[in-house]
Amino acid sequence: MPNSLRFQYAVVALATIAFALNALAVQPMRAFGNEPARIHWKQVPDAQLKLDGKTPLTWNVYQSNKKKESNLVLVLLGHRYLALDTKARLVYSVLPSDLHADGKDFDSENLLQPSRTIPSTEWVEHDIGPAESIKLKLGDYGRVLEVQLPHMPDLRGLY
Repeated sequence: MPNSLRFQYAVVALATIAFALNALAVQPMRAFGNEPARIHWKQVPDAQLKLDGKTPLTWNVYQSNKKKESNLVLVLLGHRYLALDTKARLVYSVLPSDLHADGKDFDSENLLQPSRTIPSTEWVEHDIGPAESIKLKLGDYGRVLEVQLPHMPDLRGLY
């Protein structure tokens, strides 16, 4: 085999190995969260929202469509967006510029930034039959926020 042909095979083999090593190095970074995670917020049409027992004039409720992020709720309250983490029992202020409209839904990066935490107390979560009720007191407003999220129907017995 001529030397020039061996050299070409060596270059192709090294390029293939370099590509494979690069792919292996990038994959763990995605798994450890170094790549920003996108969240798709879907509007919850049958949700209910009350502020001090009264329905606000302008409001909406969104939830992530990923099962592992089912504890995240995005709330539009007037002109203000709040992200609720029901697992950690924390409320975060969300800037409208962080949300990208996708029809009636939104896309965003991770909105749960410690610098945007809003004080909240008196968290109470209840299963009220057809819905889950989340009740908390917002520290900056001093008002009680209640969100009711409907349960997904259990269709396991139908098939």
